[in-house]
Amino acid sequence: MKETPLSNCERRFLLRAIEEKKRLDGRQTYDYRNIRISFGTDYGCCIVELGKTRVLGQVSCELVSPKLNRATEGILFFNLELSQMAAPAFEPGRQSDLLVKLNRLLERCLRNSKCIDTESLCVVAGEKVWQIRVDLHLLNHDGNIIDAASIAAIVALCHFRRPDVSVQGEEVTLYTPEERDPVPLSIHHMPICVSFAFFQQGTYLLVDPNEREERVMDGLLVIAMNKHREICTIQSSGGIMLLKDQVLRCSKIAGVKIAEITELIQKALENDQKVRKEGGKFGFAESIANQRITAFKMEKASVDTSNIEEKAEEIIAEAEPPPEVFLNKLSVSKPVLWTPGTAQIGDGIENSWGDLEDSEKEEEEGGIAETVILDDTKMDTGGVSDIGSQGAPIVLSDSEEEEMIILEPDKNPRKIRAQTTSAREKAPSKSQVKRRRKKRTAN
Repeated sequence: MKETPLSNCERRFLLRAIEEKKRLDGRQTYDYRNIRISFGTDYGCCIVELGKTRVLGQVSCELVSPKLNRATEGILFFNLELSQMAAPAFEPGRQSDLLVKLNRLLERCLRNSKCIDTESLCVVAGEKVWQIRVDLHLLNHDGNIIDAASIAAIVALCHFRRPDVSVQGEEVTLYTPEERDPVPLSIHHMPICVSFAFFQQGTYLLVDPNEREERVMDGLLVIAMNKHREICTIQSSGGIMLLKDQVLRCSKIAGVKIAEITELIQKALENDQKVRKEGGKFGFAESIANQRITAFKMEKASVDTSNIEEKAEEIIAEAEPPPEVFLNKLSVSKPVLWTPGTAQIGDGIENSWGDLEDSEKEEEEGGIAETVILDDTKMDTGGVSDIGSQGAPIVLSDSEEEEMIILEPDKNPRKIRAQTTSAREKAPSKSQVKRRRKKRTAN
């Protein structure tokens, strides 16, 4: 799915706001978005939120054979994944140019800067070394992926603990966390990336651009630095020409921001370590606020269960007695137990639905008489002209009130409204019908 392009009105609005030193989220030009760090239950798992941009970091380790040219050094591997869950524009199973650029920048920032002592990862020279793998998953994309990914990677590495090992001759023993405490990694410094967006060919500058600001920017400058103001890597993209003074100003701003972020990371690590030592609750579920709908906690209310029987008797005694009408009905009919989901038709008297009323009985008898008349008319072979000559009209009735047509020879049919009761009075009895049938058979 392609990324939805910005309209010309949105582009002009963003550029006009940047010229007036205003941003959509209310920040100033050099302000960072709020950074929130939460740790999982396992060591080396963390989520970093930079505004609405969220990155999950997970560190794992494995004993492998070292590289031939570096037999006494461990292996560091970084992998960043951009899934469609973060943004619909990211295609699964395909490495885009943005993903390749971000992975290379992370490797230069963390591996080439020697922030981790790789020689401490060696177990047996030339045979066994630790391979440290850092997997980063982008959970939500709202701009400035590289800054959030670099913070998540260094936080996960600082939080990670590898299993302890011992070597006796050629035998390597790997201990579980229950047998021996895991060993943290040896980290020299913490390099962190800071991004600067340039607009109008370098005239305007913004720190930590969001997703909409990245769409209208002309160029991007990324500076990776540690708290000692040592530049680990620097990268410029977008094809704009930057002056020396602009780069120096960006490096000074980056030094201030990285010092603040490093202090925040150290506080988060200390708080997590303190909670784990005290035996408190930790993990992603505990970091979610109770006020949110997605909270996994439920507030418990204390219930007093003492003297339940006495309270129940008091409630029954204070309850109002049932009315007299209800008592009379109960005396006539059978007792009914009212429970949720049940209902009663009537007042509890015996069901009389199966009995027919007098009017229904009369209608059934009248229907039998009508069927007899129809059978008699069908058996008559004289036709309509003979019946008309005898003066006996044909009456067809199926309801209480309907239209009847009297057929007479050489005359137009007339419509007469009559009640079914009158038709029943004119209808002959069964004895008359039998006499007529005998006369016809005799003739």
